[in-house]
Amino acid sequence: MKVLHIITGLTTGGAERALYNLLQGGLSTKFDSHVISMTDAGTFGPLIKALGVLVTTLEMPAGRPTLAGLLKLRNIVKTLQPDVIQGWMYHGNLAATQACSMLSERAALVWNIRQTLYQIGNEKFLTRQVIRANRFFSKAPDALLYNSQLSRQQHEAFGFASKNGQVIANGIDLQRFRFSQDARQSIRSELTIPVEALVVGHVARLHPMKDHANFLQAAEIIALQHANVHFVLSGRGVCMENASLRQQIPGTLQDRFHLLGERSDVADLMSAIDVLCLCSAWGEGFPNVLGEAMAVAVPCIATDVGDSGLLIGDYGAIVPPRDKTALAAGIESLLTLPLTERRLLGEQARRRIEDNFTLSEIVGQYVDLYHNLKM
Repeated sequence: MKVLHIITGLTTGGAERALYNLLQGGLSTKFDSHVISMTDAGTFGPLIKALGVLVTTLEMPAGRPTLAGLLKLRNIVKTLQPDVIQGWMYHGNLAATQACSMLSERAALVWNIRQTLYQIGNEKFLTRQVIRANRFFSKAPDALLYNSQLSRQQHEAFGFASKNGQVIANGIDLQRFRFSQDARQSIRSELTIPVEALVVGHVARLHPMKDHANFLQAAEIIALQHANVHFVLSGRGVCMENASLRQQIPGTLQDRFHLLGERSDVADLMSAIDVLCLCSAWGEGFPNVLGEAMAVAVPCIATDVGDSGLLIGDYGAIVPPRDKTALAAGIESLLTLPLTERRLLGEQARRRIEDNFTLSEIVGQYVDLYHNLKM
């Protein structure tokens, strides 16, 4: 079976990582897979190619189709003759729908929506129009996938067709994401963090949705009260060279804030921290970073956005978004637990991932979906 994945781009992000994880976790060997990036190869293009999957780029400007790109898409689809075409994210969904119309013998069409939809006004103007176009064409796909229950509820309330909607969560690679004492020592040594220090981690690209300002404000409250706490932040654009971020950290505290930019060793970073924080203001569906931290036995605190609460369950903390006081109190509640209790909480968090969100289980759900669509 030939499966064509069409995704908006392949830079570092949740949807891009989810596609790579699925291919690496078994889809690339179970199907003849091909990936089209509407923009460029980004971060994940080379990684996907290394799996033996053909990656083609349309080199379109972000969010804007071009005639050359559409002609290239048409040529690929005509040559490949896929059995299943799966779109990823709003732009990819529309491109996948267009690709289906280019075939004389129709392929099964799958959409994949990767975020929640609290208020469409949070999105950029052009993105709002693309979301509305998705709504208009939402009866077209044979399967309309969401990665969180809340995402499905919000999109269907907005007017997306419900008939073929279903939820398949993200899968976590338990072999890659597991605690490593060596990694913990290595990262802390690299960052000159004392062995006895407590470390709060935050892993997210710099974007208003991720609300770094709220995290830094809460972190300052914690830092002023607890001299042994350090903060490690990683993500595209999150570095001390970014003046707007640096200015939010008091100069007297900056030696305890480690802004690392984008890193490829996130699994190692997770082993080096004691608590993971995700404080998004909106937009999250099923946050990969929470599942990954939990798999490394790190207790998590998150804002009540998307399916974060469903994912964490009873093994972490959930607080309201955009509330620095509640966020600081939640972080402190985990940091001040006795070591044995915090470790037990982390172990329970990993078991929750093992029982519900393993990569192999999620890959199996996609395999079953594709086969059922072609029966």
